[in-house]
Amino acid sequence: MSAAWAGGGFGERGRCLLAPNPGLMTLDGTNTWVLREPGSSTSVVVDPGPVEDGHLDLLDETTGDVGLVLLTHHHYDHSEVAAALAERKGCAVRALDPAYCVGADPLADDEVVDVGGLQLRVVTTPGHTADSVSFVLPAERVLLSGDMVLGRGTTVVAHPDGELGAYFASIERMRALVTAGEVDAIWPAHGPVLPEAGPVLDFYLAHRRQRLDQVRAALEQLQDQPHPEGLAVDELPRRVVEIVYADVDESLWDAAEWSVRAQLAYLGERG
Repeated sequence: MSAAWAGGGFGERGRCLLAPNPGLMTLDGTNTWVLREPGSSTSVVVDPGPVEDGHLDLLDETTGDVGLVLLTHHHYDHSEVAAALAERKGCAVRALDPAYCVGADPLADDEVVDVGGLQLRVVTTPGHTADSVSFVLPAERVLLSGDMVLGRGTTVVAHPDGELGAYFASIERMRALVTAGEVDAIWPAHGPVLPEAGPVLDFYLAHRRQRLDQVRAALEQLQDQPHPEGLAVDELPRRVVEIVYADVDESLWDAAEWSVRAQLAYLGERG
């Protein structure tokens, strides 16, 4: 069994404040990353997280001067207190989706964000959601991956907002950062840090391709065993989940169905 994750300090610039929202989808909770250049008094807060149990007050009390709040994507367990924290700190919120920005423009791919000497490069990485972004922290050779890569297990492609073709392209783009020597480790938005990014990304690609093969096989199995009244289109994803995820706790089947719907859409687009 994996050891519990509690956040903490990483490298010379990173501190993870774990939000108190553990669950099936959030693992130990949301990782709120507080980044600060050595010698600077101004920090960047990435994914300030949910409102649960005084997390906003904890951030307010422990982060000091905050120059910018960044979001990896719009899901509430990452974004819920962003505007409130920015108001308390007198700073802006930036995300890829303009609807989640406060007092600043949306993020742009390959843009370099500089706050108090801390530099982050924006890498758009759609797949989990359409607005998912990651951040390269060059000084630490780290990628903050949001929910695209988790510290344990694999992520959900949240269909229809998430899309499998984009997911594959984004994981390949992350892998290219490793190959180019820009990234060694991953700091995810849920679960422990991953000190070796390359093998994790290779596993993510292999795992998703294996799942696609399993979905194809499940479709063939369902065709060979027709439903007496015919299989409704909306019924198909759950039937596939029952076959492909038979060895997975049923409490995770709803989340698995999002990914199966994304896989079915992906296969449908490719005939």
